[in-house]
Amino acid sequence: MSGIRGVLGAVGLLVATVVVAGTVGAGGGAAPVTASAVAAPPAPPQPVRAVPVPAVGASGVDPSGPASVTVYDGRITALTLTGDDRRRVPGSLSPDGRSWTTTAPLGYARTYTWSGSATGDDGRPLALRGTFRTSVPEQLRAARFSIADGTTVGVAAPVVLQFDGPVRDRAAVQRALTIRMSQPNEGAWAWLPDTADGSRIHFRPKTYWRSGTVVDVRADLFGVDMGGGTFGAADLTNHLVVGRNQVTKADAKARRIVVYRDGKPIMTAPASFGMGDDLNLVTRAGTHVVTNKDPEKYLSNPAYGYANIYVRWAVRINNNGEFVHFNPLTLDAIGQQNLTHGCININERNAKAFYDATLIGDPVEVTGSPVTLSAADGDLYDWTIPWARWTAMSAAR
Repeated sequence: MSGIRGVLGAVGLLVATVVVAGTVGAGGGAAPVTASAVAAPPAPPQPVRAVPVPAVGASGVDPSGPASVTVYDGRITALTLTGDDRRRVPGSLSPDGRSWTTTAPLGYARTYTWSGSATGDDGRPLALRGTFRTSVPEQLRAARFSIADGTTVGVAAPVVLQFDGPVRDRAAVQRALTIRMSQPNEGAWAWLPDTADGSRIHFRPKTYWRSGTVVDVRADLFGVDMGGGTFGAADLTNHLVVGRNQVTKADAKARRIVVYRDGKPIMTAPASFGMGDDLNLVTRAGTHVVTNKDPEKYLSNPAYGYANIYVRWAVRINNNGEFVHFNPLTLDAIGQQNLTHGCININERNAKAFYDATLIGDPVEVTGSPVTLSAADGDLYDWTIPWARWTAMSAAR
């Protein structure tokens, strides 16, 4: 027992007395028998160890995922992750000090180095060292929103995300898109035909936006495999605020426009529309959307033999050359004859008032024309597409 006592004294274990019932001697009397039981000694502290993700020495690492170090049987005392561009990657240490994770994306084709230390529960230190390298994409695909961040827009404004080339895996891209609205409104993403600029995806509600709606869009495209060896170049966000409800109704037969704000007419103006005897010049029927404004502009159409025609208060309603503007050369036709090459011409006082009252994204609903706005007229004809067909143009299944 002296050996056992020596061990007990050294490690400070508890000793328990257990009473066991049994029979001792011929008398048959029950006598208690005592035995000393010793609790098992606790396991000795394990040495501290660290598990980095990705592993040290890894290459071809997806830069869109987080990098982390988790320490077992210890805590991180200091840690940095630095790229070969000498920039430190921001990260967050867990409350228990046992893990550290990046809070910003890495970069493509870079070597990253861990540098730091951990302390084990046994008090022993551990150096944290190592490198890994991120993947080198065959091609990066950039994108941009068509409306500037923070813009107050009209109720017909679509969210347009334009890519600088073709997108093969459209479903993967669409999964990376989120849109939040401060007021509920049914809406959907749709891929429209590629243009010379590349692929594009639009979002619009089923009906016009509600006034005052705040729209926040996230495109978490960085690192997304878009197919064909192409990967997303960067994440994007877009913040828009829907302004007052203003709808312009333009009647080519009546040769006038009426501007309604929140359902009430605020302006009526006689107008001249596109020539009716040439279908190439007819102002297109359907819902147009204001895309930009210029106080002065020079218009040209070489096919019809004119260049640099000066107009004022030009509000573009489609990129096929249709504007609401003032053109002094056709002043006498306003309200009397449809004489333009597709634009809606109103007098200067009305054109200035319309210009001042208009936001990017305001709808201009044209009626009384024999030709309907379509893909042949430019890239913003969203509101002419029936809702069932619009939703079918989504890549999400």
